[in-house]
This record gives sequence, C-alpha cells and structure tokens, in this order.
Amino acid sequence: MTDWIAEERRYLFQNYGRQPIVLERGDGTRVWDSEGNEYLDFVGGLAVTALGHNHPAGTPAVTEQARTLVHVSNLYYTAPLIGLAK
Repeated sequence: MTDWIAEERRYLFQNYGRQPIVLERGDGTRVWDSEGNEYLDFVGGLAVTALGHNHPAGTPAVTEQARTLVHVSNLYYTAPLIGLAK
C-alpha cells in the first residue's frame, strides 16, 4: 500500500497543513478515504460546485468539457464563461 501522505511530503512544498486522510472517491455530499471511512464534505474549494461529487448531471458535463478545455486562466476569454455569466 502506498503511503500517499509520505509521498506528498517528499515531492510537494509544505506550504499549508492538510488533514491526515487520503480521499479516494465521492458521491453527492459524501467522500471516502483510502481506509474506507465515510465523511460529509463540508469544504468548498477551487472548482467545487453545489452539485457535489459524482452528480449524474455534472459528470457528463465535466466529461464533455474536458474534451475541449479543462482549465483556462481568467486572463483569457472563453465563450462558455461569457455564456454562463449571461
């Protein structure tokens, strides 16, 4: 079994603290760690939406979008961004 926390400490800057769990999957408002523990996900962050994890409407939309662009800096324009704002 890979010690992901040790690997993270080996390869990434330690610029902020993390919770001592390794998340593996999510469904709705719940996430599961590498040891099978279940948690309610009360933490919003970058690229997190109100749909939750693995939502049946969100997953196909993200898959389709990933076929074109995954992330674009806000230094550039994109038609989907303008359409969403509209």
